[in-house]
Amino acid sequence: MSATGDATETGATIDVPDASEASGASGVSGVSGARDAGDGAGAPGYRARRTLPLRVEAVRQLRRRRTLFMGAVLALLPFVLIAAFAIGGTPSSRGGGGGRITLMDTATASGANFAATCLFVSAGFLLVIPVALFCGDTVASEASWSSLRYLLAAPVPRARLLWSKLVVALGFSLAAMLLLPLVALAAGTVAYGWGPLQLPTGGALDATTAMSRLALAVAFVFVSQLVTAGLAFWLSTRTDAPLGAVGGAVGLTIVGNVLDAVTALGSWREFLPAHWQFAWADALQPELEWGGMLKGASVSVAYALVLFALAFRGFGRKDVVS
Repeated sequence: MSATGDATETGATIDVPDASEASGASGVSGVSGARDAGDGAGAPGYRARRTLPLRVEAVRQLRRRRTLFMGAVLALLPFVLIAAFAIGGTPSSRGGGGGRITLMDTATASGANFAATCLFVSAGFLLVIPVALFCGDTVASEASWSSLRYLLAAPVPRARLLWSKLVVALGFSLAAMLLLPLVALAAGTVAYGWGPLQLPTGGALDATTAMSRLALAVAFVFVSQLVTAGLAFWLSTRTDAPLGAVGGAVGLTIVGNVLDAVTALGSWREFLPAHWQFAWADALQPELEWGGMLKGASVSVAYALVLFALAFRGFGRKDVVS
């Protein structure tokens, strides 16, 4: 005996097997044995590509408290720095260490300089957290809520579920990368005025060129964080604990930074994504340098593709019981 109903979010027709057919499923509700939607693949009106639309997944993730909290933290950081400069004095008034001028020393020269400084202080660690959070929490949280097997029984194919969640997670990660410099640029322009980007090495970039260079820097930071995204997403498919996936990705990223600091490794450090995390600074030069960014991007993309492939392969064979 079977019952037929409409899946409101997936647009699919669901065939619910009777109890005798599910008795041998070891309490997995047929999810593991049927491999996602095998029974519903031939149902009238069923289209695998229409299940779990990106719009639905994006709205679900946007409404979560951790998304709103992370956005608030990133949006407040520029104002915290402005307050710190107002209380402690501008970096340029204190001078650089040993007479060496750094990007921090030019932070208050213009809105563009302030945006570049905010990117500099956050790229090493702060921007790692939203990437690990959005990519590591996405699948593991469904498992922790015991809703993952019901999504698969809707029926949403496993590859479709992972693809939707990965695209949305990367989209929110990119939004986090854009939010910080955009808010910093607006707040810095109000506080320090609009003008050219003063370079620590000397000279300046006009406002139009500075905007394009900052956009390139943000793009590279996002690409360099794909390794963290891959780690978090792979761990998210392996565990039912969201904090384990997020913390594991952040921890492994920190380990990479520590290994990059071991100069005894010599040229082997070039195979570490952390070795290239500040290569975007080459964009803030009088003459644009591509070498470091291209090497860093290739290393990051290579690691990320392997990790994403492992996530899809492992999840496709996994018995989902939660």
